[in-house]
Amino acid sequence: MSNLSVALLNYNGKTHLENFLPSVVQFSTGHDVIVIDNGSTDGSVEFVTNNFPSVRLITYSKNYGFCGGYNKALKELDHEFVVLLNTDVQVSEGWISPILKLMESDSSLAAVQPKILDLKKQTHFEYAGASGGYLDILGYPFCRGRVFHTIEEDQNQYQETQDVFWASGASLFVRRSAYFEAGGLDEDFFAHMEEIDLCWRFWNLGYKVKVCPESVVYHLGGGTLDKSSPRKTYLNFRNGLTILLKNEITSDLFWKFPIRLILDWLAIAQFSILSGLPHGFAIIRAHFDFMRSIPSQIKKRKSAKRLSQNNPRYRGLVIWDYFLRQKKTYQKINP
Repeated sequence: MSNLSVALLNYNGKTHLENFLPSVVQFSTGHDVIVIDNGSTDGSVEFVTNNFPSVRLITYSKNYGFCGGYNKALKELDHEFVVLLNTDVQVSEGWISPILKLMESDSSLAAVQPKILDLKKQTHFEYAGASGGYLDILGYPFCRGRVFHTIEEDQNQYQETQDVFWASGASLFVRRSAYFEAGGLDEDFFAHMEEIDLCWRFWNLGYKVKVCPESVVYHLGGGTLDKSSPRKTYLNFRNGLTILLKNEITSDLFWKFPIRLILDWLAIAQFSILSGLPHGFAIIRAHFDFMRSIPSQIKKRKSAKRLSQNNPRYRGLVIWDYFLRQKKTYQKINP
């Protein structure tokens, strides 16, 4: 039996399975492909059963969500490594072997992502992960190849395999033992930034996270929520604050958190003007809901282990670099 499985979490995503599962099966020979179904009602299970007899199905009677579904399913697996793969990802030939070799050779590696390109514009990086993610001093995320809404063309400028602060959940290779040691995905997140939170916990435990651009996949994106959705704005702001509260070292939290709150409140005006009032209200609601969650997040913070502060976090402020210094690419921000 292979020591790696490819796990796709599905909820009423039959169309994505029709379009993308064939490439996963074709280019994952020798490894177990698993579809985890969260109580779909659109015929997804029947489609997989009838067309892909080699694919293992794990079916649930209800929707446990992205984080809950994976947490539940990974307990049923016994593979050393698992790829958490979105159902809207097209993989390429040889996408598994470079990352598997990397993880087998280094027991300190908890997570690795491939280079992620845009399926609709394959010359460019994809928003969700590009060539590996970073976090700035106040907890704002960006990527090698994507800073805010500036997405670069892939010219092999980020081709080195190297440490990154976070790896994208669109195609996330994880060491299963480290996954559970870190507590798995936080089910309070619902969606967005849950992989950043997990990767921060990996670093706090002394593990490493890398990107391996030798492996390439193509992501359609927007499968959970469209960029124009106020719900997406809400989740990004709420979860961004949650990540900071859960994982930041105490001495830094006291001065970083007030600054982050002020910047978020300034963003209300910007989002209201540029994206519409519903987005401004989404930020306000995100802050109120975050405040209500503080007691439960503090409990998680107290129970979390912090064995290491060694990580590749960006020590600058990406908002300052991008908007005021007009540094629009990763190479200019963090050369």
